[in-house]
Amino acid sequence: MVGIDEREWDLCPEELDRDQLQRLGRMLDRRPARFQGRTVGMALAERLLVVRTRDGQAAPLHTNAVQQAFERRRGQRNIVLKARQMGLTTWAAARFFLKTITHPGTLTLEVAHTQEAAEEIFRIVYRFLDWMPDGLRAGPLRTSRANVRQIAFPEIDSQYRVVSAGDRNAGRGLTVQNLHCSELARWPGDPAETLAGLRAALAPGAEVILESTPEGAGGCFYEEWQKAAETGMVRHFFPWWMEPRYRARAVQEASLTEEELDLMARRGLDPGQIGYRRQIRANFRGLARQEYAEDEESCFLASGDSVFELAAIEERWKTAPEPVERRRNGELEIWLPPIEGKEYLVAVDPAGGGSEGDYSAAQVLELETGLQCAEFAGHVGGLELAKVMTELASEYNQAWLVVERNNHGSGVLALAETACGYARVYRQGGQPGWLTTSLSRPAALGRLDAALVETPERFQSRRLLGECRSFVRLPDGRTGAQAGAHDDRVMAMAVGLAAREMLTVGRQS
Repeated sequence: MVGIDEREWDLCPEELDRDQLQRLGRMLDRRPARFQGRTVGMALAERLLVVRTRDGQAAPLHTNAVQQAFERRRGQRNIVLKARQMGLTTWAAARFFLKTITHPGTLTLEVAHTQEAAEEIFRIVYRFLDWMPDGLRAGPLRTSRANVRQIAFPEIDSQYRVVSAGDRNAGRGLTVQNLHCSELARWPGDPAETLAGLRAALAPGAEVILESTPEGAGGCFYEEWQKAAETGMVRHFFPWWMEPRYRARAVQEASLTEEELDLMARRGLDPGQIGYRRQIRANFRGLARQEYAEDEESCFLASGDSVFELAAIEERWKTAPEPVERRRNGELEIWLPPIEGKEYLVAVDPAGGGSEGDYSAAQVLELETGLQCAEFAGHVGGLELAKVMTELASEYNQAWLVVERNNHGSGVLALAETACGYARVYRQGGQPGWLTTSLSRPAALGRLDAALVETPERFQSRRLLGECRSFVRLPDGRTGAQAGAHDDRVMAMAVGLAAREMLTVGRQS
């Protein structure tokens, strides 16, 4: 078969050779009129690729409404917010598999949120290869390695790799042409740091797909979604009703609520889809809007485990000012410089330092009003942290220095008093520092929650508000940052407000 082009699509997969694959590769994004809006890549996927259906059978891939909608708007860099099980992971694997086998010298990297998810994606990709025509598998698609979630095609110098986000070396030393980050909102560790490392491995012109269901109003995926317009990423949103399987027994018209009638009118839903909606709301309760997204805002705010009042946080987020000054490469942000005659406190949540893990955070508060004046967060600890904090406290009129003394804090306190010679250190029960206990922690967090609702204008930092968004009740009953987020600024502020109350109450008495 000579000369595959848009006018001749009488394609017999068994006849393909290396040159014809490469010609197809140059055409993948074209939309011939005879394909009725589909790309060559979509048509080729439906001709060549086999998937496992939901009933366990192997069948040719048929693009669904979500996959087709993604292809219509797809750009070079994409971020996808979606409901559960919409087929985007399968389509990303299919598109990138075709790009890998039709463009020699290509490295495709898929990054999943868990080892189990990585193994499942690799099974999808290996199934594509396993059902290729024998002539291709023995020729240009002959493999030299197909194990540990890696497929290498030596004849065309291309590779397809699937890794877990928990692999700290994912992407290191590679040059990646196609990157798919699956369930980014659920990546372990520090997803932003992992993603930055992966971006550093991208070749010029690389194609990127960041994709996830939402998980709370905070964390790496949320931030990437919010700033997509600034970074030039194409945003794609796919609500649950785009999946035709999501329907149940039709509800009676007389039972429809005003909200349901409005949704039906706005989104074109039918009584069977409303029946399904009622089922998922009964089964998932507070997480229904998160797992089965209906709009681009409420799905992020839908976590039933949020500790703080999200509506109040969102309102303040809209009006929070930019800092008037940034120092230490943005680690220290200042909104209100010190004013002569005013008193301040600097509340510190110390960490161990180093380039990974938790941040050491500090909040500068005006003592009389509790107004947030400045905020610090950085990977520093020990003597460096003691110096930074005592210098900051000195700048703010010899402010009270309130350091949480749990864990690393006791060492920081000792260095602040001895090596740095700082005298105005807050004491609790005769001991320097603030002790966080099973009793004082919830009380301090409750005070912060009340302040966010009653006096949101106190808070200037969007980074703090972002941490408040993602501060949740964890499965083990504790409270803290959801996976992939931080709570260091939150805890520094909670300690600061608690210590401020003790200092001002002590004065009044």
